[in-house]
Amino acid sequence: MLRRRHALAAPALLLALPAGAQPTWPQRPVRIVVPFGLGGSADVAARFLAEPLAAAFGQPFVVENRPGAGATIGTDQVAKSAPDGHTLLLMSNTHTANETLLPSRPYVLMRDLAPVAAINIAHHALVVHPSLAARSVPELVALLRAHPGRFDYASSGPGTPYHIAGEVFRAMAGVEVTHVPFRGSNEARTAVISGQVPIMFDAIPTMREQIAAGRVRGLATTGPERSPLLPELPTVAEALPGYEASIWLGLMAPAGTPRPVVERLNAEVNRILELPATRERQLAAGAQVMPMTVDAFDAFLRRDIQRQAEWIRMARITAG
Repeated sequence: MLRRRHALAAPALLLALPAGAQPTWPQRPVRIVVPFGLGGSADVAARFLAEPLAAAFGQPFVVENRPGAGATIGTDQVAKSAPDGHTLLLMSNTHTANETLLPSRPYVLMRDLAPVAAINIAHHALVVHPSLAARSVPELVALLRAHPGRFDYASSGPGTPYHIAGEVFRAMAGVEVTHVPFRGSNEARTAVISGQVPIMFDAIPTMREQIAAGRVRGLATTGPERSPLLPELPTVAEALPGYEASIWLGLMAPAGTPRPVVERLNAEVNRILELPATRERQLAAGAQVMPMTVDAFDAFLRRDIQRQAEWIRMARITAG
């Protein structure tokens, strides 16, 4: 009941304002909750946006990492927060996958959260530990087929884009490989570099450094075209036609957040994304900005929920 009272309070306040008046917002620091660990792409994006948003709105935008349970802990915290524009969620396609993958999650994405703005999209690198006897995607597929169930792959957690990338690869390649989830990309990456787990899909800019240092071997990238950051690597699709995997990021707020606040946030995020310096920085990080209106982002989320459901059913993906 407390949450319903919160949800009604903000719109009621708006109705009480004089005609044409705008609500005073923000009145205090704004939290950006990142339901993933430190150092991942979501964390980096949140910290990138926090400074210009604070400058634009005159209040600090504070990033809080709340990882765990496939991103549901931090997400549920935001869903149950007061819908007054002072709590935001930095989310990804982990959330659209979880709509199918985690039926017992304590929230429903499009019921309990409101779309605010899309941020960017990036593809992954497929890497292996140097001790693994595979130097290309065809060699990896042959190795996995020759030893079904013997090898593992790491991910940043159940339902994350890296997990989905691994499972769709498994299904399309017709191999048996075991998913080993970690609490975040840093933990999963450490496990691969140490040789604890031999295979991983991860962010291109991060793995580019590890490949250059010889800590991992890069086999391919997951976009429709070769990555300008790793042009020497083929795409997975060159060996498995039709394969593609990505991670995209966006902002949401608790359902019931006043539309004027959502629109102001959307406009400011889009302004930041459209700056030439932002585009250049994002491209250098292996990502492309994707500014959208609030309604376009809403439609994008609904389409992605359906697309993730199709992939999950096709690959028979589970949360384990």
